[in-house]
Amino acid sequence: MSTLPDDTLRKILVQIQQTAVQSQRALNISKQQSASKDRERRILQLTIDEIQSIEGDVNLYKGVGKMFMMVPRKTMEKEFKIQEKELTDDINNLNKKAKYLEKQFNDAQSQLRDIETSDDEEEFKLPSMASLVIMLVMNFLLQVSFFIIVSSANKYAEYLGGNATFSGIVIGIPTGFAVLSLIPLTQYDKGLYKMPLHVSCCFAILGHVAYAVAFRANFLYLILIGRCLTGVSFTMFMYCKRYCTDPRIVGIRRRTTLAGWQVVCQGLGLSLGPLFGGLLYKIGFSNSIFNGYTSPGWIMAGIYAGFWVLVTKCFEDVPQPPPVTVMELSFPIAKGLKTEPCPNYSSVPTASPPLPIDESLRAQLSLITLSQWSVIICMCWFSMVCFFILGSWEANLPVFGAATENLRWSPFDAGNFIALGAIICFPFLIANILAARRIQDRKLLAFGATLGLAGLTTFLFILYTNKVNYNSLFACWCTVALGFNIATAVTLSLLSKQLPPQYNGRASIVIQCSNFTGRVTGAIWGGSGVSVGMMNFVGLEIAMVGIGTIMFTTLWKKLKTKNG
Repeated sequence: MSTLPDDTLRKILVQIQQTAVQSQRALNISKQQSASKDRERRILQLTIDEIQSIEGDVNLYKGVGKMFMMVPRKTMEKEFKIQEKELTDDINNLNKKAKYLEKQFNDAQSQLRDIETSDDEEEFKLPSMASLVIMLVMNFLLQVSFFIIVSSANKYAEYLGGNATFSGIVIGIPTGFAVLSLIPLTQYDKGLYKMPLHVSCCFAILGHVAYAVAFRANFLYLILIGRCLTGVSFTMFMYCKRYCTDPRIVGIRRRTTLAGWQVVCQGLGLSLGPLFGGLLYKIGFSNSIFNGYTSPGWIMAGIYAGFWVLVTKCFEDVPQPPPVTVMELSFPIAKGLKTEPCPNYSSVPTASPPLPIDESLRAQLSLITLSQWSVIICMCWFSMVCFFILGSWEANLPVFGAATENLRWSPFDAGNFIALGAIICFPFLIANILAARRIQDRKLLAFGATLGLAGLTTFLFILYTNKVNYNSLFACWCTVALGFNIATAVTLSLLSKQLPPQYNGRASIVIQCSNFTGRVTGAIWGGSGVSVGMMNFVGLEIAMVGIGTIMFTTLWKKLKTKNG
């Protein structure tokens, strides 16, 4: 049964429940009819015994309406015996029918118990380990691809004739193209993952090569083109999230745990990307092809090429269930039960076939309640805000560090700073995976948002008092990175637990589009942070978290879901 889609399982469950109710009702009616006919038969038998006890040829009368009609004794005895035989036959048929209905009812009850037992297994199911590792590694590589240029993007753009705002656009633009690419890609993926993996690997290689070639070509907009191509590969961010919440392969009590592992990969990419980017810039490799600006592109292109081979050989896609017709859904369903033809009793109620379900988008949207819509809006807002703040800080730290008098960071210094903060957060992200099994998603979201807001408020106070130094900035960065990374772990998993399984694909797209919106606007905002004023930079982020907090507290009771 686990190979069938959840909507099909739901139809099966409804049919079994209907069968159990109808069988019990028909069984009660059959027993009542049998008892009534048995009572009539006993009265008839007593009447026959009384007649047989009378000696001689006596006159017997039979009631006909308000009259009595004389009937010969032999004729009356014959009629009574025929009636007795008919009643006996009816009672035998009703007893057979009752036995069939009782067996049908017991089978339905057994199936319901089997489903309840299998529900526990379904809630904790996981995909194959090799495929899961590939998806998590892909998420890590995408994070590295996004962040590896953060350390040197500003210098690279200045070398080719750009400025800090242009470097912010270069950092954030891939997510915009990822949103545009999701539309056609989701039309052809058929709910599977291997084809998007191939597309992602291909465009990641092309994008990184174009980003590296821009130096030799001395063409500023080629790095933008390369990042746009890389943006197509970032569509896999959505597929990675959808894979870890896909009800076909992941149980409801494992989704937040897998989302926690995704955040761990996100944290690794956040730390190692800028670290490697800054290190490669520091080493330099002073030649026109492989140098501090271009080496991230060439190295990542090579890594993706090797990973593509691994995907081709080892990834197992989600198994596609065979098409199920209405006849195949007929009772009984559970394993080990053999179907038996129902006796042709006219009084046995029959279940009508299920009505066809309208699978159109408008029909599905009409089934979402107002409460569910409010949860969707809240999760999309938090998803966008978390990535907006993380993206803006990652893009802003190199620019702010270079512009601050007592810091004067190089790209190498900025990369180390970003990476060190993410490394400090790493043990806490591992602890978050363990906590997800025992703590509700809404509480994890509240904790992450509160912690991140504390970091933003502290940074605003430091800016106001003009006490910015390495230690104070580092404490704020660690708090912001940890808080909003924890918050991002539960947005899709919480939403997938609130909505029916068939909405998982669309929920993944909506959440990922929110992520992408936050990333691209956050990167641009971060690149412009120094020019618009750092107080304004942080103030906007605090206001966005405040709006989310109002939504969150209003919907607190509606955000309750199962742990894990």
